[in-house]
Amino acid sequence: MHQISVSDGGVPKLPVAEARITVEGVAGDRQRSTQIHGGPPRAVCLYSLEIIQALNKEGHSVKPGSCGENLTLSGLAWRNIQPGDRIRVGETVHLEVVSFTEPCKHNGRWFFNDNFMRISQDRHPGWSRLYARVLAEGVVRTGDTVTVEPAGERISR
Repeated sequence: MHQISVSDGGVPKLPVAEARITVEGVAGDRQRSTQIHGGPPRAVCLYSLEIIQALNKEGHSVKPGSCGENLTLSGLAWRNIQPGDRIRVGETVHLEVVSFTEPCKHNGRWFFNDNFMRISQDRHPGWSRLYARVLAEGVVRTGDTVTVEPAGERISR
């Protein structure tokens, strides 16, 4: 876990050392539009540090939290993560990826020529943020271990 980010609504979300993750979302975080963001099916927004760094190399000023993600993760094969995959964070939090996150015009300021569609899954597969629902609640901390359980590798019970 590279960074945990929250805001009182809108972007950028700012770093905190730890946060409680519940089925409703990240404690201390609020979304500008609950019609589009948040709620149990979109409780946590995830993004990749390596994708952010690649965007920086392209000239975009994206930073962890600036695109509205709550958890900036590192060391994962981001482009392989798909809806249905499960992600464990720390000792207790268990998430399930629900969908790719649509780019938001409020992110335009972080992108060269206001090109916030650079993180559109439809236009640039593998570069999108992800929404996840919470399967198991708990507290996450910067530096926590993160593991991915691909949907196709889960054993049915």
